[in-house]
Amino acid sequence: MTSSTWSLVVHGGSGVIDRADLKPEQDRAYRAALAKALEAGAAVLRRGDIALDAVEAAIHVLEDDPLFNAGRGAVFTADGRNELDAAIMDGATLEAGAVAGVTRVRNPISAARAVMARSPHVLLMGSGADAFAAAEGLTRVDPSYFFVERRWRALEKQLLREGLTVPPRPAGAAIDESHAALAHDEGKRGTVGVVARDVRANVAAGTSTGGTTGKRWGRVGDSPLIGAGTYASNRSAAVSGTGEGEYFIRLGVAREICALVELKGLSLQAAVDAVIQTDLSALGGQGGVIAVAPDGQMAWSFNTSGMYRARLAEGGAPQVAIYKDEP
Repeated sequence: MTSSTWSLVVHGGSGVIDRADLKPEQDRAYRAALAKALEAGAAVLRRGDIALDAVEAAIHVLEDDPLFNAGRGAVFTADGRNELDAAIMDGATLEAGAVAGVTRVRNPISAARAVMARSPHVLLMGSGADAFAAAEGLTRVDPSYFFVERRWRALEKQLLREGLTVPPRPAGAAIDESHAALAHDEGKRGTVGVVARDVRANVAAGTSTGGTTGKRWGRVGDSPLIGAGTYASNRSAAVSGTGEGEYFIRLGVAREICALVELKGLSLQAAVDAVIQTDLSALGGQGGVIAVAPDGQMAWSFNTSGMYRARLAEGGAPQVAIYKDEP
């Protein structure tokens, strides 16, 4: 039975995230950031606003935080650039918007929503997506805004391992050893995402990422691809993924989860576990998902050692977790 309450789930990426890897101050910083994003989305839903608004508001918090591989904390390409991807989808209408490879939009999730709402297209890429965002009046920044010292050092290590040349440090890059130094390298992976269910029983999903450290040749992962890393339908669920994008693309992870709910009648938890723990693992891929259903069910599943995650339903207490051994 569908309830009239709202629910919200947030993730900040999956990967190699063991208790031994995070210092106590890093653990606290990530939990606080997840709680802040959760509250930003919850505030929208408490007002009775739509799920799409909650998704965008919560992702803004994560994109603005250098702890996460999205927006300001995005990883670098092999050329020393930050190329950002994002997608958003409305489960009530199946409308969707996405951008790939943007370099000057402060909040790529808002660019994705503008594509959905004010263009005839679903996915825009590169300079065209940046030009569209500028025409829509979205906040633009100098590329140096996205620079995070620890992400740059991760790029240097990655390129040296691969025997590739380290590019010059980006112009205007400043070293911030305070908050940004807390950022944890999840093993080349990292994404942020939010799924929400509003009081009208409509669901929505959004995902934003900087991709993988040292990516080359204009690589685009699953996050901006509808059906792979992002999907939402009121007939099943809203899903946002994080992990090795190539595997998520090949499996159509987000849409596959929704199909299991809609066509086979699986519970949301059973569906996410079937795709992540069985299908993704069998293919050799790593990652995780968060999901919410129109009836208020919330779920997450991941086959990595950790996933930054949080959830909250109206009338309940916030749940924030990082490691595999947490509920």
